[in-house]
Amino acid sequence: MSTFQYNKLLIVLIIIGLMASLTITWQRHGVEQANSTVDMVMEYEDIMELAQIEGVEPLALFSRFKEAGVTSLAVYEATLEKLNKSGKVTALPGADILHQHRTGTLTEPFWLNLIAAGKIQAEDVYVVGQDKQVFQEVMSDLSRRLGPGRVSLLAEGDRPVLSAKANFEKVQKWNLGLSSYELAAVEKMGFYVVARPTNYTKVTPDDVNAVFQRLAGVKNITTIMFSGDEVLGYPSVLPLTVKNFKERQMTLAMIEHPLQLQFFKQEGLTEVATALNYQAARVYAISKDEQLKLKVSEAIQRWAVTDQERNIRINLLRKFEKADPGKTLVETNLDYISGTRDALLAEGFTLGRAGTFTPYFASPWLLSLVVLGATAAGVLYLSLLYPFPVRWQYILTALLAIALIIPILKGGGTLSRQMAALVSASAFPALAMTWQLDRWRKQASDGSFDRPAGVGRIVLAGAVSLLITTLCSLAGGFFLGGALGDVRFLLEMEIFRGVKLTFVGPIILVTLAYLARYNVFSEVQSMNARGIWKQITSILNYPINVKMLLLFGAAAFAAWVFVGRSGHTAGVPVPAFELKLRAFLEQVMYARPREKEFLIGHPAFMLAVLAIYRKWPRLVQYLLIVAATIAQGSLVETFAHMRTPVLMSTIRGWDGMLLGAVIGAVAVVCIYVVQSVVARLGRSPAAHE
Repeated sequence: MSTFQYNKLLIVLIIIGLMASLTITWQRHGVEQANSTVDMVMEYEDIMELAQIEGVEPLALFSRFKEAGVTSLAVYEATLEKLNKSGKVTALPGADILHQHRTGTLTEPFWLNLIAAGKIQAEDVYVVGQDKQVFQEVMSDLSRRLGPGRVSLLAEGDRPVLSAKANFEKVQKWNLGLSSYELAAVEKMGFYVVARPTNYTKVTPDDVNAVFQRLAGVKNITTIMFSGDEVLGYPSVLPLTVKNFKERQMTLAMIEHPLQLQFFKQEGLTEVATALNYQAARVYAISKDEQLKLKVSEAIQRWAVTDQERNIRINLLRKFEKADPGKTLVETNLDYISGTRDALLAEGFTLGRAGTFTPYFASPWLLSLVVLGATAAGVLYLSLLYPFPVRWQYILTALLAIALIIPILKGGGTLSRQMAALVSASAFPALAMTWQLDRWRKQASDGSFDRPAGVGRIVLAGAVSLLITTLCSLAGGFFLGGALGDVRFLLEMEIFRGVKLTFVGPIILVTLAYLARYNVFSEVQSMNARGIWKQITSILNYPINVKMLLLFGAAAFAAWVFVGRSGHTAGVPVPAFELKLRAFLEQVMYARPREKEFLIGHPAFMLAVLAIYRKWPRLVQYLLIVAATIAQGSLVETFAHMRTPVLMSTIRGWDGMLLGAVIGAVAVVCIYVVQSVVARLGRSPAAHE
């Protein structure tokens, strides 16, 4: 039997790296704990629309929503369409005015005089002011967006009129700057203001200054959440935008992408966040299409989970469009807001201006130790796959570590850290399972599995082995989190690359380690690491029949589901019963464990122990070990989601192990009992004998 030596010096380096990882993890935990204030934001227009639908007084309704838990109101830019509906201005195409004149329905001297003077053109747009301040703001922003010479003042006084050379159908939907009237109204009602400006085509410094000048008189403005595909000032005037942010100490809102991976694409967003020293908060909004399918209670639960799991600190809550049975639309939405508030308070959050992370960056020296430990883990695995001289293990570790650490000590090294994280995510689950394989081989050679074992002993042995294996894999999770420990990853401005690979990598590595130790198709163990290639060749030359094709098809489908469901993809749908199971676990547990851990991987580990004790065919043992590896890889990959608090990732892993161990123990007992009954029946004499 081949003997695989565990290099003690490499293990010492791994332990040193683990200590550094735990130090970074503790510092990160402190940063996460200090950021616990959530901003409950509704759109100003949503509440105004509810007031109109229900026929209630707007100020009173705003007050009720404030009492229910809304802390901020989002104010969008005005449009001619919205101003028309509110009666602040009247906008109409020149063609309509001329049609009325030609049909004799236009009798007002004011318009007749303008037509007689040749100032009304069919292709132009005309805006009549009802409110002088609003009119001035519309004229100012139209001039900026249309350019010089395309906007003219036709009349002044109590009823000013301007003309604009533009297409009416399009210009009425254009954003025309934040409304001073709405900003002042929000501030007067005691809400924080979340401004939602848009960028200008060929933006100039004057455009940027005009936006912030309109915000200058608003004391309660805390956050800017840009609308559109660009941030204000992109591409050439971003420094001026940043300067205004800093002067007013405002927070940048970063809207999470619908697929929950980084952010809704806005050019210049990450550049501004970096320049603001990460004075930024993550935003989540349930999409309108999805909210139509949710009950109020389900939406409330969504917010409680989202804010915990994804470090969301700005909740952009859209109104429900349909009333619950027996309630008005206003009552339904007030229940929604107050229910969300209560759920967040119960989870330990406070409400107010959105919290932000301290701009945390781990010490380069700590990161270097983490990278050194991860490198040692990778080399240790290689030595357990194909033993090579110890001196070459040291040389390889030194060369790889130096190449990865130098960029970190120079102040960069993001790629080096990503590579260390990728190695950690794959190597540690593989090392944990490989160590178990060697432990089981040693017990087999000692005759431990030759003695009869009761179900209690098998369950206990499986639980202890699972605990040790999980602890080893958990170390990999801390390595991964330590390597990526800084505020950019917490905000998800930077993300872990290689999620799909971390799901498949450990399985491949454990398979290679297994083939180096066992012959899958025989009880005779492989004699050396060269047996890997020999077995692979045998597998490739294995005769194929219809049964094997069906088995391969089933395995391919399982792999497609396994990989397709990982990360953030929408290609593999989630069954309804699984969604209900997730919702239940989210309600009863602090951190919902992953199904692939407690339903597949950990029970398979327990069954693998039973298979070894009962000496099931080697191929069956291998398949159970591969399934067990899925859970170990998933446990480490959990830590790749840096937006999730490290405490939650840790507890999620423990929850999955405990629940999976219980399910696995039940499965072991059931199979043990069935086998025992079948064995007894097989030994019993026939009734007629």
